[in-house]
Amino acid sequence: MCFWAANGGFHLFSPPGSRYLARMTDVARTTATITRLGHQGDGVALGPLFAPRTLPDEEVSGIVDGSQLTDIRIETPSEHRVQAPCRHYKSCGGCQLQHASDEFVADWKLEIVKNALTAQGLEAEFRPIHTSPAQSRRRATLAVRRTKKGAMAGFHGRASGVITPIPDCLLLDPALIAAIPLAEALAMAGASRKTPLSVTLTTSETGLDVLVREGKPLDSTLRGTLAALAGQHGVARLTWEDEQVAMEQPPLQAFGSARVCTPAGSFLQATRDGEDALLASVLEITKGAKRIVDLFAGCGTFSLPLAASAEVYALESEPEMIAALEAGWRQGKGLKKLKSEVRDLFRNPLLPEDLKPFGAFYEAAVIDPPRAGAEAQVAQLAETQIPTIAYVSCNPVTFARDAKVLVAAGYRLNWVQVVDQFRWSAHTEVVASFTLDG
Repeated sequence: MCFWAANGGFHLFSPPGSRYLARMTDVARTTATITRLGHQGDGVALGPLFAPRTLPDEEVSGIVDGSQLTDIRIETPSEHRVQAPCRHYKSCGGCQLQHASDEFVADWKLEIVKNALTAQGLEAEFRPIHTSPAQSRRRATLAVRRTKKGAMAGFHGRASGVITPIPDCLLLDPALIAAIPLAEALAMAGASRKTPLSVTLTTSETGLDVLVREGKPLDSTLRGTLAALAGQHGVARLTWEDEQVAMEQPPLQAFGSARVCTPAGSFLQATRDGEDALLASVLEITKGAKRIVDLFAGCGTFSLPLAASAEVYALESEPEMIAALEAGWRQGKGLKKLKSEVRDLFRNPLLPEDLKPFGAFYEAAVIDPPRAGAEAQVAQLAETQIPTIAYVSCNPVTFARDAKVLVAAGYRLNWVQVVDQFRWSAHTEVVASFTLDG
């Protein structure tokens, strides 16, 4: 909670009942200056001391608890401090940076990527950051607990097991907010009193896709109740753990002209706006290429739009995702040849000689690995000497590490596009253009 203290500073204190309140009067306070933000969005003072929801150059005071500063007062606020737009921010753990101006957050995220490249001895042209709008998150996982009076759905508080209701959340698509009563009804039907349900809600073109975990074992009674709830709330598909309970119609995602029924819980970009920004950069980088290899292809986020103008070779480790991609391609209109393969690119990276049996020269590659990056695959990709590479990353540090390998192999890092689809969080997405010199 935040209020103006008598001395004119902000006072951030713990919720009622916190163990910190009991210690406020008998524990000495420490004063510190925030020097920077860490990668998780916390302010960092000398020590280091980590102070959540603070900003660089702020004078703060608080109680030291290990490496954490708690019961924080903002004695001298930053010029970049703003009133958080969401009324849930002080108790919810879903966002980390609503107390900072949009301009500050944009600059900070750009600096994270620039610093990661600098640490590897690299530099590049940076395009203006693209930030997804509020209320655009199309997937969210809610914690839902049964209570004595019913059920409660929301996000966990910061570093807390307490669930904060979020009826006016500014992050989520309104369709997800409207599904909170459904999440609570699911908890009433199938949650234990001790363990909260994990309910993942995803918007689709045909309705809501719902995946529930940590629930009671399915039996005929529960199955019937769940199917009835899905029908009452207009759910496209309801999956309980790994078993499909109900499907009114396949929940479809649009990837270019194709429509794909993605497996329940499979990877999907957080916002449609962010996906469009990433795709626009990938299409620009690979423009003119007639044969493209797509590594870590998922369900076809890039493969299927690319297939509108190029032959595509798509590789992904999850069989269900490849099956969804292939089904989307078969039903798409006007798409060129697409070859797909289930392959673990960490343990069995695509080798230069693997491309030769297909009798075609690949003019571009797209790679979109998980947060760990793709060290082994990038080393092999560099040896293929494919002229153009579009690298999509959700981790600036591993992106910079892999970029150094490509540059050492003769590639030029042309430009970087930062995409902030995880608004008000510390998370950052990157697309980069590489071309082979000479």
